[in-house]
Order: sequence, then C-alpha cells, then structure tokens
Amino acid sequence: MKKMNPPEERSEMLRLVERNISALVERSRESELKRSREQRLADFITHFAGSMRFVYIHLLIYGLWIFVNLGWIPGPKFDPTFVVLAMVASVEAIFLSTFILISQNRMSQLAERRAELDLQISLLAEHEITRLLTLVADIATRMHVDIAERAEVEELKKDIQPREILDEIERRHPDSEL
Repeated sequence: MKKMNPPEERSEMLRLVERNISALVERSRESELKRSREQRLADFITHFAGSMRFVYIHLLIYGLWIFVNLGWIPGPKFDPTFVVLAMVASVEAIFLSTFILISQNRMSQLAERRAELDLQISLLAEHEITRLLTLVADIATRMHVDIAERAEVEELKKDIQPREILDEIERRHPDSEL
C-alpha cells in the first residue's frame, strides 16, 4: 500500500510547484513581451503558415489558378504556361522559409537558455547531494556504522568538475561543440 505524505508536506510541495510554475509562466510572458516587431511578425506568419487555414487558402487559390489556366473554368487564361504560378510559389517559399528560420532561431535561443538553467540546477543539486553524502558518511563513521562500499562512497563524496566532463565529451566526440 502506498504511504501518504502528511497534509503539511503535500501543501508545502504544492506551494513549491506553484511557485516554480508561476516563475516559468512569468519568464515566458516577459520573453514574449521582449520580442521585436519583426520577431512577432515572423512568429505570426510561421504560426499561420503551419495552420490548416493556410492549406485551405492555398488549395483554393492555386486550384482556381490551375483550373482557370487549363480552361476548365470559363474566362481568359492569364498564365497558360504556369510560369507565373511557379514564380509566385517560389517567391512565397523563399519568404516562408525565411520567416520559419527566424522563428526557429528564436526558439533555439530560448531552448539553449532553458538547457543552461537545467544544467545549473543539476550542478547545484549534484553539489548539494555530495555535501549530504559527506554528512551522512561522517554520521555513519561517528556512530560506528560499517559502510560496505567505503571506496565507492569516498569517490561519490568528490565534487564533479564540469570542465573535466566537458573535456571528456569533446575527447570522445571531436565534432561536439560543447
């Protein structure tokens, strides 16, 4: 049977979770407000280009263009060789891909910042865990409790050096840009 935490612990944990969520939401809001007019435009166009409304509009426009110029719909043919259609589609593709790249670059920068935050939190947690392990090992020694894997505990009590880990990753993966 699963052991339930006392209500005080649950409420404290809930407060911590709510605090963290609020901080993330607030930071996200701030980031959205800091976007330049160009970034907002690129994000809007990217969002619209990734919608079914965009697909339907293009089906309608390009479908009508093709039907008219094939002579399936009465009226004058304004692009019988479809050269203009190809040019319009090419120019549109150039601009759409540029807007998408602008949005992706911004999202990549945000993801990089979040990854750096995650790394900092992980490094702080590792440091705190190392200190706790040292404290527990010292308590065990004072209470004459035998630690079966003493060598492993001594190794775990050492702080991790991020630069050494990064150097090892680069040594094993020379193409890495860490």
